[in-house]
Amino acid sequence: METGITTEYLKFLAALISIVNPIGAIPVFIKLTDNQSLVERHHTCLRSAITTALVLLVSLALGEAILSFFGITIASFRVGGGILIMLIAISMLHAQTSQTKHTEEEVQDSMERDTVAVVPLGIPLLAGPGAISTIILNAQRYSSPSHYLILVAEILIVAMAVWLCLRSAPFIAALLGRTGINIVTRIMGLIMTAVGVEFIATGLKQLFPILASAALSLP
Repeated sequence: METGITTEYLKFLAALISIVNPIGAIPVFIKLTDNQSLVERHHTCLRSAITTALVLLVSLALGEAILSFFGITIASFRVGGGILIMLIAISMLHAQTSQTKHTEEEVQDSMERDTVAVVPLGIPLLAGPGAISTIILNAQRYSSPSHYLILVAEILIVAMAVWLCLRSAPFIAALLGRTGINIVTRIMGLIMTAVGVEFIATGLKQLFPILASAALSLP
């Protein structure tokens, strides 16, 4: 595999981990599982990781088909996805969880349920709109089977990271504290900002090729 392509996949993996942001989900996880036993909390970690993987894998397999069904071009979706990622990133730069992922009412409603692993932890907190958009946009870069296999492997790596972070949530929370988690969240938000800008710029070039040509001709 060429070095440039390898770098692309590493950038995608870093972007996906930043958008899923399992460390930033730790305070919500602790809050939602406060009344669970240790065994129940471990089961919740596993189910959340599996849910995250399944949602992202389904997005990888069916994302482009859904866009085609609704007549949405990749260029338009790239701009829209970039804007969405930017909105989430702005919230993360303020060390907040974006309302596009979940609202306080959803968290309170989830605390009254027997299980919180699927909703809101798995979706939309971890595998939210930003992560789904990123998967769909990167899936269409290449059409080779090896490309999709690599993306599947990276999704599984992200799911494993989710499981490890949530399983170690009490330790990480005690080690980093709220300030440390906020710092990590802000760093992830900065990476997401760059990803969002890149998506928007690429989408605009595809939507307005004349402007792209004019920009290239400038001295």
